[in-house]
Amino acid sequence: MPRVFVSIGSNIEPERNIRAAVRALRAGFSNLAMSPVFESKAEGFEGNDFYNCAARFDTNDPLDRLCERLGRIEADHGRVRTGKRFSPRTLDIDVLLYGDLVRHDKRFDIPRRDILAYAHVLGPLVALAPDLRHPETGERLADRWQKFANKDSLREISVDFDDTGRPGVTG
Repeated sequence: MPRVFVSIGSNIEPERNIRAAVRALRAGFSNLAMSPVFESKAEGFEGNDFYNCAARFDTNDPLDRLCERLGRIEADHGRVRTGKRFSPRTLDIDVLLYGDLVRHDKRFDIPRRDILAYAHVLGPLVALAPDLRHPETGERLADRWQKFANKDSLREISVDFDDTGRPGVTG
C-alpha cells in the first residue's frame, strides 16, 4: 500500500476549504496525518494569501484513481479549473509523492517538481516528514529546506482541523 503525500492549498475562504479537504481525506483514506497550516503570499499573480499544508495517508488506489478522487474533492468544494496555472482557488490538492514512484509524463509529475521549487510546498512537507528522502535526489527534505532561499515567506498559523484544538492533528 503506497504512502502518499499531498499538498493542500486555498486562497478563497481558505480556513473553511482546508478544513473541508481534511474532513474529506479523513473519510476516504487511512492513516491520515497533517502538517501545520502555513500562510504565504500568492505566487505568479495578485491575490489573497494562501493557506497551505501537507497530508500523508495510505491508499490502495492506483495513481490515476487517486488523482480522480482528489479532483472530485476539489470540485465538490468549488474548484473551477480555468486553465491558468497561477490563479485564485477554493481548493488545490496535488499529489507530491506516491510511495517511491518516479513518473514525469503528460499525465503525472511524481515526485512533483514543486517540492524543490516552492517554499509553500516544501515547508509543510518538511513539517510533516523531515526525514523523508526525495525519491530522485535522495536528499532528506529537512536538509533541502535548510538550503531554501525564501523559507521566510511562510508563516505558521493555527487552524483547528477537527475542533480538537490541536492544529495539524487529525482524529
